[in-house]
Amino acid sequence: MSLDSLKSRIPDYAKDLKLNLGSVIGNSDLPAQQLWGTVLATAIAARSPIVLRELAPEAKANLSPEAYNAARSAAAVMAMNNVFYRTRHLLSDHEYGNLRAGLRMNVIGNPGVDKVDFELWSFAVSAINGCGMCLDSHEQVLRKAGVDRETVQEAFKIASVIQAVGSTLEAEAVLADVADIE
Repeated sequence: MSLDSLKSRIPDYAKDLKLNLGSVIGNSDLPAQQLWGTVLATAIAARSPIVLRELAPEAKANLSPEAYNAARSAAAVMAMNNVFYRTRHLLSDHEYGNLRAGLRMNVIGNPGVDKVDFELWSFAVSAINGCGMCLDSHEQVLRKAGVDRETVQEAFKIASVIQAVGSTLEAEAVLADVADIE
């Protein structure tokens, strides 16, 4: 199971995704921990068993056990936060923003890895989950920590490609099932 195996599963009509997947992972300027943590967190957020099965072993091989768990933690806590804060933001009654959240998010304060890496992974997951408030919040933390825009963009490039690959492969699996029924 690997990046090459995943690329081989992408249909010809989605050749751009195959090329982009190879590019955003294979030619990334991100340090290995930032890259593979972003890959793992976004593969989880993309909710594609195919993508996760193919990329998780490679992520595990490229990450320390602490970083592997922290990337999974970023995906988990942001799955909750993205829904909560996106909903709070979308409601026309802005008084919800004054209410105490009352949700535990301890891992954000103590992720077990460099805070910048965890913020980058949280940002990338937020890109997939479409939470503008979370995107802004994590981007501001990253920029205040000295992370350049190119690095931030690299994270959402990875997120966008992994999400697209997941959607495409899941659609292909459903279409194959439909063809088998007909």
